[in-house]
Amino acid sequence: QVHVVESGGGLVQAGGSLRLSCVVSGRAFNVAAMGWFRQAPGKERDFVAGIRWSGDITYYTDSVKGRFTISRDNAKIAVYLQMNSLKPEDTAVYYCAARDSGLLRIGTISYLNVNAYDYWGQGTQVTVSS
Repeated sequence: QVHVVESGGGLVQAGGSLRLSCVVSGRAFNVAAMGWFRQAPGKERDFVAGIRWSGDITYYTDSVKGRFTISRDNAKIAVYLQMNSLKPEDTAVYYCAARDSGLLRIGTISYLNVNAYDYWGQGTQVTVSS
């Protein structure tokens, strides 16, 4: 079994910063990519940022470019999301997800797609006050 655990959420004023952490443990697997998604009340779960393990290629949704930075830990399966210049519209539950490169699949899918990921954490709440 794979365990994905997020931490680092909280309440912050607009313009402030938070750093989210995500650590994966349990059954060993080869990581293809990891991503951060967020879900506000009544809305769908949306892509925020992702990183492809091979080559450290990063991806961001337009609304966070220049403010958020995703990074990985080479010593373990972990990713971080540094969030600066936070805005009230960034308020959401943030989820971390991992894609297993060892699973048999048909076709291709973008790493920006929520369905591209196999293992998910329980989420951490980020609230930005105005």
